[in-house]
Amino acid sequence: MNADPPAGTTPGALTAAPASRGGGQPHARQGRQIVAALAVTQTTGYGVLYYAFSVFLVPMARDLHATNAQIAAALTLSVLIAAACAPRAGRWLDAHGGRGLMTVGSLLGAGAVLAWSQVTALWQLYLVFAAIGVACSMVLYEAAFAVIIAWHGGDARGRANGILALTIVAGFASSIFIPLTGLLVDAYGWRQALLILGAGYGALAAPLHAMVIRRRPAASRTPGTAGQRAGLVKAAVRRRPFWLLVIAFTANGGAVATIAVLLVTYLIHLGHSPVLAATLAGLLGVLSVTGRLITTGLQTRLPAALIAAAIFALQGVAALLLPVFGTTAAGVIGCVLLFGLGFGIASITLPHLLVARYGTAAYATLAGRIAVFSVADKALAPLGAVALAQAAGYTWVMSAVAMASVTAALALAAYHRL
Repeated sequence: MNADPPAGTTPGALTAAPASRGGGQPHARQGRQIVAALAVTQTTGYGVLYYAFSVFLVPMARDLHATNAQIAAALTLSVLIAAACAPRAGRWLDAHGGRGLMTVGSLLGAGAVLAWSQVTALWQLYLVFAAIGVACSMVLYEAAFAVIIAWHGGDARGRANGILALTIVAGFASSIFIPLTGLLVDAYGWRQALLILGAGYGALAAPLHAMVIRRRPAASRTPGTAGQRAGLVKAAVRRRPFWLLVIAFTANGGAVATIAVLLVTYLIHLGHSPVLAATLAGLLGVLSVTGRLITTGLQTRLPAALIAAAIFALQGVAALLLPVFGTTAAGVIGCVLLFGLGFGIASITLPHLLVARYGTAAYATLAGRIAVFSVADKALAPLGAVALAQAAGYTWVMSAVAMASVTAALALAAYHRL
C-alpha cells in the first residue's frame, strides 16, 4: 500500500515513530487534552466563521442595500480563498506543527468577524471574508486533523479515535450556532451579534490553541527534513493513487455541498411543508455523526476505501430515487436518511487513507493539495446546481449529484485495487 519513497530514503523512513516512544500515560493524557481543546475550537470555529453566515444574510442584504446573491458571494469567496491557502498551510503544519498557525488564525478570524460587524459596503464585506477564508485554512478541520495525526504518530487507533471524537462534537456546530446566532440577532441586531460572536471566538479559541496544542517530543517525532518531505509529496502527486483520492473526495464534496444547500428548496418544490423540509435538512448533521460512528466501527474489519465507496454509491442511489419517491413523506424520509449517513464520512476517511499509504511526515501537505480541489468544489458546485435547476429542473440536479457520488465510489474502488 505504501507509495515509493523519494530518492535517498527507505520505505517507512518518513512514517511516524511508534507511539510507545512518546511516553505512556502522560502522552496519552495530553493527547486527550489536545483533542478536547480542538473539539471546542472546531465547534466554535465552524459555528462562527461558517454556519452563522446564513442567519446574517437577510439583515445584511437589507442594511447594505444589496441582493441576497451579492451577500452570499462573500461566503463563496471565503471558501475559495481557504482552498487556495490550503497547500501553504499544510506545508507549515508539517514543518512547524499547529500551535502557532492555529493561534494566529484564531486571532485573524476573530478580528475579521469584529470587522465584519462594521462593514457598510460590499467591497468591505468581500475584504473581510477574504481574511476569514485565510483564517479558515489555518484553524479548521485540515489543520486540526494534522495536529492529531502528528501527535499520535504511528498509533493508528489513537488517530482514529481522536479524529472521530473531534468530528462528533464539531458535527453539532450548525445545530448550536445557527439557533444561537438567531437569538442574538433577534435580541441585539446583526452587528452587535457579530461583536459578541467574534469576541467570544477569539477569547476561547486563541488561548486554547496557544496553551494546549503541542508537538510530539523531539525523540518520537516523525523524522525527515523539509527536502525529504518535499520528495515524498513530489513522488505521491506523480502517481495514480493520489489523483484517485482527489477525484473521489472532490466529487463527493460537490455532491454533499449541493444537497446541503438545495435540499430544503427541493423538498418544498416536491410539495412538502417548509417545516418538514427544514426538519429533514436539520437531521443531516445528526446523520453525519451516525455515519462516522458506523464507518469507524467497520474500519476495524473492512478496508476503509471500500467502506466509503459503498456509502458513496448508496448516496448516488438515494439521489436518483429522490425525484421518484420523494413526493411521499415515507419516500423522502428514506432518501434523506440514506444520503445523510454518508454526509460526514469523507472527513474521517481521507486522513485514514492518506496516512495508510503515505505515512504521517507529509500528511498536511498532501491533504492541503487535495483540499485545493475538494474545498473549491464545495463552494462552486452549489452555484452550478442552482443554475442547472433553473435551466433544466431539479431532476437533472439530482442526476448530477448521483453521477458525482458514483464517480467518487468508483474512484475509491480503483484506489483500493492499487
